[in-house]
Amino acid sequence: MPHTGLRKGELLSLHWEDLDLGTDTAAIRRTLQRTSTDGLTTLPTKTRASERRIALPTRRVQSLKLHRERQQREREAAGAAWQHSGHVFTTLQGKTIDPTNLTRAFTTLLRKVGLRRIRFHGLRYPTATLLLEQGVDLVLIKELLGHAHIGVTATVYAHVRLRLQRDAMTALGDALNRP
Repeated sequence: MPHTGLRKGELLSLHWEDLDLGTDTAAIRRTLQRTSTDGLTTLPTKTRASERRIALPTRRVQSLKLHRERQQREREAAGAAWQHSGHVFTTLQGKTIDPTNLTRAFTTLLRKVGLRRIRFHGLRYPTATLLLEQGVDLVLIKELLGHAHIGVTATVYAHVRLRLQRDAMTALGDALNRP
């Protein structure tokens, strides 16, 4: 779900029950991680601030509705082989997607379309940058991304804020110089 700023583990741990496609929201409650002791497991979110409810863009809601229909067809095709996990994003047999496999598929896709390699986590960056450029308040961006402290958000996107400040000061100077 691009444009949401979700971390990979948050995305892969989403259950259909976490989504309210009537109100276009998602409850971020957990994260999927691989641990040395338990293997692939669901854990609480990274921090208390990471547990949140976010609004979903209308286009993503439509995509999710289509995805749910496609997943239902996959379930029917798999028959008894389907392993119901309740996850939004699964393998063709209904299993939980391993984060390593998502990274591998993402890297392959980037290579296939001729884009430079970036980490999956790097998709959070353009989400926040575009929101900042649209004038969205830093506190709201912090909440959407699930940062524990506003200082994290401000530090990571400081150069974008500086550019926006320069643009604002140029606009102010232009306005003051008008006859």
